[in-house]
Amino acid sequence: MQLSEINTYPIKGCRGLHHDAAGVQPWGLDGDRRWMVVDADGVGVTQRETTALVRVRARPGPDGLLLRADGHPDLVVTEPAGVAPVQVRTFRRRLLRVDALPAGPAADDWLGKVVDRPVRLVWLAEPTRHVERGRKEYDPGDRVSFADAYPVLLTSTASLAALGDWLAAAGAEPVPMARFRPNLVIDGAPAWAEDGWAGRPLRIGGVRFQAANPSARCLVTTTDQETGVRGREPLRTLARHRNIGRQLLFGLNVIPLESGRVRLGDPVELTDRP
Repeated sequence: MQLSEINTYPIKGCRGLHHDAAGVQPWGLDGDRRWMVVDADGVGVTQRETTALVRVRARPGPDGLLLRADGHPDLVVTEPAGVAPVQVRTFRRRLLRVDALPAGPAADDWLGKVVDRPVRLVWLAEPTRHVERGRKEYDPGDRVSFADAYPVLLTSTASLAALGDWLAAAGAEPVPMARFRPNLVIDGAPAWAEDGWAGRPLRIGGVRFQAANPSARCLVTTTDQETGVRGREPLRTLARHRNIGRQLLFGLNVIPLESGRVRLGDPVELTDRP
């Protein structure tokens, strides 16, 4: 098995970036989901509610975050400093609030025009716990980005190919891996082999991870990540073939056990000990 794709999503829910290599921290990949769009109540806004987020392309740089969207002027947003934090939640149903720093009115106005609703942009200066203790079988710990639940999402090209076969048999078009918004993609594993990895140690290149729960998928997978157009697949096909424990599963959540760096082509192996 080897690493075939590395992705980060600078702003939660917005367009992703491809990389040849990436740093790994306990809270996730460097630059991944440290920014989030929130509503007036401080609750994260995702593609579940606003597919227009796919129009937002964000790229970290030395001057901060460069925001781009067709039909709008580019905007550079610096990492906030010296401002009072605001309390936010990644989802409305989450009980835990975390401190984040507001990016300011210029970023809020720019994003509001792109998504056509009042929003704010916030930055997570200190990754921290936002999933209540005891809610997950494999606890992601106290250092998590604005990711849904776990620091890193891993998927397999063989599992995507198997899903594509099911879609084709149903008369539907296969979907690209981008629909599942993974951080790490691997080649060389049998389809759905990752189902049996939960709780096991995993090494990618020189970095150790713990495999956690398989990933339960949501409405976002039905959204074209280029256009924002929403359909019915692949959730309908996942419901027929991958409804396990009343969850539609694709991919595997993993937790970094140390800092390091991963690169395309790195070997991926299950290990006997952490």
